[in-house]
Amino acid sequence: MKELTIISGKGGTGKTSVVASFATIAKDKVLADADVDAADLHLILAPEIQHEEDFKGGRTARIDLEKCIECGDCLERCQFNAITPEFVVDTIECEGCGVCVYFCPVQAIDFSQNICGRWYISETRAGPMVHARLGIAEENSGLLVSLVRNQARVLAEERGLGTIIVDGPPGIGCPVIASITGTSAVLVVTEPTISGLHDLERVGGLAAFFKIPTMVCVNRFDLNQEMTNQIKDYCGKKDIKYVGCIPYDTAVTHAMVAGKSIVEYSDSKVSGAIKEIWHKVERFFDEGN
Repeated sequence: MKELTIISGKGGTGKTSVVASFATIAKDKVLADADVDAADLHLILAPEIQHEEDFKGGRTARIDLEKCIECGDCLERCQFNAITPEFVVDTIECEGCGVCVYFCPVQAIDFSQNICGRWYISETRAGPMVHARLGIAEENSGLLVSLVRNQARVLAEERGLGTIIVDGPPGIGCPVIASITGTSAVLVVTEPTISGLHDLERVGGLAAFFKIPTMVCVNRFDLNQEMTNQIKDYCGKKDIKYVGCIPYDTAVTHAMVAGKSIVEYSDSKVSGAIKEIWHKVERFFDEGN
C-alpha cells in the first residue's frame, strides 16, 4: 500500500487545492484529512458522513465533594495551581498529570478521559474519506492525526484500495510529525516567497530526519520566477525530487467557490500542471522510492 502525505511547512500555499485535485485524478484510493485543527478538504469534496465517533484524548481531574475529606493533600501537590481552596478543579489550569488522583487517600477524584473532538468516515464523489474535527482549544491533535491515518489504512485494506492520500497539517510540530511518520513519501507544496523557501527548508529537514522520500512542487511559481529558481536549486542541493510547478490562475478561487477542485472545474494550465505532477508522483512510487 502506498501512502502519500502532502504538507506545506506553512499555511496558504495551496496544499489542500492540490490534494483535492489529486483526489479527482487518482484511482483506487482513500483520502485522509489530517489537518484536524483547521480541516478544510471537506469544503471542496462535500463528504457524506457514514460513521462517526468521539475522539477522547487527555484527562482532567474532577473532585467528588461528597467523598472528599478536605485533607488538602491534592491542593499541596498540584504544581499547576488547578485546585481551589474549595477543592474544585479549574479545568483550564489542570494539565491532567494525575498526581492528585494517585495520592488521594479516599479515591475522591475522578480522572476520566476528555472528549476532545470527533472523527468521521465519509463518502465523497472522489472516494472514501477519513477526517476529523478537534474541539476548540483542545490538545492532543497529534493523537487525532494518528487515529485518522490508522482508520484510513483500515478502510483501504477493507476495500482493497492501494493508495492513501493524506492532506497534512501546516508547520513542523507534533501534528505534522504524526502525519508523516511511516508514510511512503512526502510531497511539499511550497510558494515562491522567502517564507516559502524558509519553511520548505524546515519541513524538508523534518522529512529528512525521518528518512522519508520527499518531493517538492511550487504553486503560483510565475509570481516570482527568481524565487522559484532558488527553490529548484535548494532541491538539487538537498537531493529532493522536484516534480513541477503550478501557475497562478484566479480560476482556482472560482473553483473553490463552486465547491470543486480545479481539475473538475476547468481544463486550464493549472489543471494540466497538477495532472503532470500527479503522474510524476506515480512514477516516483513506481521507481521504488
